[in-house]
Amino acid sequence: MNAVTIVIASMCILMIAYRLYGTFMAVKVLKLNDSIPTPAHELNDGKDYIPTNKWVTFGHHFAAIAAAGPLVGPILAAQFGYLPGLLWLLIGAVIGGAVHDAVVLYASMRKKGKSLSEVAKEELGPVAGFCTGLAMLFIITITMAGLSMVVLHALENNPWGTFAVGITIPIAMGVGLLYKKTGNLKLASTIGFILLMVGVFMGPTIQETAIGDFLTFDTQTLAIILPIYAFFAAALPVWLLLAPRDYLSSFMKIGVFIALIIGVFIINPSIQFPTVTKFVNGGGPILAGPVWPFISITIACGAISGFHAFVGSGTTPKMLDRWSDIKVVGFGAMLVECLVGIMALIAATALQPADYFAINSTPEVFKTLGMNVVHLPELSKEIGLSLEGRTGGAVTLAVGMTYIFTSIPWFSHLASYFFQFVVMFEAVFILTAIDAGTRVARYLIQDFFGEYYKPLKKTDWIPGSIFASALACFMWGYLLFSGDIGSIWALFGVSNQLMASIGLIIGATVLLKIADKRWYMLTCLIPLAYLFITVNYAGYWMIKNVYLNHDSAGYSMLNGVLSIIMLVLGVVILISAIKKWMELWNTPNYKMNVKTI
Repeated sequence: MNAVTIVIASMCILMIAYRLYGTFMAVKVLKLNDSIPTPAHELNDGKDYIPTNKWVTFGHHFAAIAAAGPLVGPILAAQFGYLPGLLWLLIGAVIGGAVHDAVVLYASMRKKGKSLSEVAKEELGPVAGFCTGLAMLFIITITMAGLSMVVLHALENNPWGTFAVGITIPIAMGVGLLYKKTGNLKLASTIGFILLMVGVFMGPTIQETAIGDFLTFDTQTLAIILPIYAFFAAALPVWLLLAPRDYLSSFMKIGVFIALIIGVFIINPSIQFPTVTKFVNGGGPILAGPVWPFISITIACGAISGFHAFVGSGTTPKMLDRWSDIKVVGFGAMLVECLVGIMALIAATALQPADYFAINSTPEVFKTLGMNVVHLPELSKEIGLSLEGRTGGAVTLAVGMTYIFTSIPWFSHLASYFFQFVVMFEAVFILTAIDAGTRVARYLIQDFFGEYYKPLKKTDWIPGSIFASALACFMWGYLLFSGDIGSIWALFGVSNQLMASIGLIIGATVLLKIADKRWYMLTCLIPLAYLFITVNYAGYWMIKNVYLNHDSAGYSMLNGVLSIIMLVLGVVILISAIKKWMELWNTPNYKMNVKTI
């Protein structure tokens, strides 16, 4: 199998899905009506609710949802071979992820851009609303810590990457101010993009100066810096930092993967991995469990992800200019993210299997596999960095993309530059999700605790915004400072897919209310049935074999207790939903038309 065949086939499938299934969801199921003002127009406050250009919103939304998942997940799942990951990415994104993102965004906009916990309370009742809010607080905290952990390892003792990522902050603020003052999106975008590229290419020079020494941080220092940055991203007006930074970052993200696609077409690398490996039955050096359910837990973003529900019921529904933009921003961005995941999978499986396992396994574990590295010593020499035992997936993507790019004769001597650029690119990719996710956590905290102190409910109340932002950053910052990638990422996988199940539960309830035909509800119920069974079995497997197993290296009473609490909350929410579905189903001709909302 060669990479070009996979890319062409995948792009055709995704474009057909967008044209046919996306239109069906927008026109038939959701009945999107642009004659009705969106929450961004109804509640325009110049801070959180702002009618925003469709493509700017797409850039923000895509940058926010496409975090570590489509980069790291497919790479770790390559342990099972290239076919399981490829199938789950395509099937999961079209049938599950794109539908999930569109219906959650729609459900939130129907309720004036409220968080999913508030939507659950109004749609399913107070018990389900409370459980959803509590589950979302658990999950967003774990998610932010898990995503940030990947950034720590990408920027640790890496002044080039730290400078290139850091410079995007003042550039984004300048672009936000320029766009707000002039209203000229093309001018602001052009200046911002040029400055962004200048900042990236200044990295090697900065690295050799005293500034480079100043920007050389260890993981503990970065674990303090990241929550501080996220606090300001969450507390400042969305137009000043978060939206323009995500918008500009999307240029880099999409640009890099377009370059990777072009590189794949030029080189047409062969996929070195087998269709499936011997680890599909479990016992792998990276993922201990079997291919099911762990293929669907490891690959979250890129197929279907609960983190998208936070963004889809947080910042994005407060920005959409028209209802029909849901098709592009909700359904479309998910399919683009799927392609990102497929390209990451290709970058990993284009490596020799022994080289891949040497990077993603500890040296002690790799010795037990009976494999001999092929190109890794040569790649380490060209990049100028020892690559063995750099677990977590981020380094593997950088090595895989560097391997493809440097196969082009013009770039053969630029391995170190490509490697550092991709590491920096990954950090920017993930940070845009961290700042948006922290802002969503702020909204969740204000909604949840606002039940007990009413002023907190007001998103424009400055003391409340500062308190909620600080609390959100402290919670995930504590996990980040005290944890490690092994303890956090495994918990993130189960919790993230549980959140996707909750999003589909709420989406199914809304569809039962507004759809012309009740069977349209199956667009949510089919992926929900698979995902709910998968996530509960995966959670049970992890609790039994890892978290509460004293003989396991991953033993963690905290992770076990958190997992049990989240799975119980999920069951309570599903039971509440089933009761509501039966009530609605037995009510003749029950339908709430969107025009009355």
